[in-house]
Amino acid sequence: MIRRFLALCVMLAVCAAPVMADRLKDMAKVKGVRNNQLVGYGLVVGLDGTGDSAPFTNQTFRNMMNQFGITLPEGVNPNLANVAAVTVSATLPAFAKSGQEIDITVSSMGNADSLRGGTLLMTPLKGADGQIYAMAQGSLVVGGFGAGGQDGSRITVNVPSVGRIPNGATIEREVESPFTRGDTITFNLMSPDFTTARRVVEAINERLGPDMAYAHDATSVSVRAPRDPSQRVSFLSILENIEVNPAESSARVVINSRTGTIVVGQNVKVSPAAITHGNLTVTIQENPEVEQPNPFTDGETAVEPNTQIAVTEDPARMFQFGPATTLNEIVQAVNQVGAAPGDVMAVLEALKQAGALRAELIVI
Repeated sequence: MIRRFLALCVMLAVCAAPVMADRLKDMAKVKGVRNNQLVGYGLVVGLDGTGDSAPFTNQTFRNMMNQFGITLPEGVNPNLANVAAVTVSATLPAFAKSGQEIDITVSSMGNADSLRGGTLLMTPLKGADGQIYAMAQGSLVVGGFGAGGQDGSRITVNVPSVGRIPNGATIEREVESPFTRGDTITFNLMSPDFTTARRVVEAINERLGPDMAYAHDATSVSVRAPRDPSQRVSFLSILENIEVNPAESSARVVINSRTGTIVVGQNVKVSPAAITHGNLTVTIQENPEVEQPNPFTDGETAVEPNTQIAVTEDPARMFQFGPATTLNEIVQAVNQVGAAPGDVMAVLEALKQAGALRAELIVI
């Protein structure tokens, strides 16, 4: 009777435990709904003597003047200290329409000291297909600055050769989206997992009816959708707010060898193993001794070397991992021996080589 009561208490505790559910919109992206990168080349003018002296800046300036009907004499190189050649980059959002404005980033291509106070002239922004999708122009906002003295000393804060123009580009061409085509809408999971894909299918079918959703693989889940675009928008609004319990991630240990950061996943376990780890310190100290000759002799002053070498080894403490050791037990064992991040890396790598670490070891 007591055992049944305890089992019932455990079942109630499990049922009462909060479930970490995520919305589908936070777990997956709709196939075909994506951003597109744009890039362009232009000139920034109006600088206070902080422009560049690159040959392509001079060539670009000549071409621009020719478009305005002004021809510069051959062999004459204008002083372009107030002009800089730049690249302009932007991101074209999904479903962006003609006439809308987007932010742009302007970066110097030559040896310009600063773009502060400059104005970007009209610059076409092209996509990967070579088509023009936006036109950029406006005054730059530069967060960095620099200052220098006559003796050559200089100080720079942040990066003055890069600036931004909020709403600096106007969209001229729309990107056709496959969102309204076909009989299905496909979701691509951000973290591919077979269990998560199955749970997504089950959650959608439970909400909308049987056989409404099906999984292609560990990443893609398709849902039957109406063809009418207005109905499809409402339909997708319902889908993206469905809550799904994602599957637990695979057991991993991630080590950053540059910073010493170690992240141990929740499902990491260690088979029975005994570990000992100690530090060996070698200290070499030079104490030269000067020897003077006796008075009224022909001797010379000599320096006798005196080297002292000391070897110190910290006591190596052995600790043991039991079968199926959990993350909490691993942390407690490491803290008890006072191991540094470098020592923990060595221990984890040794455990992996010994076959005792039941997890994927990733070094970044």
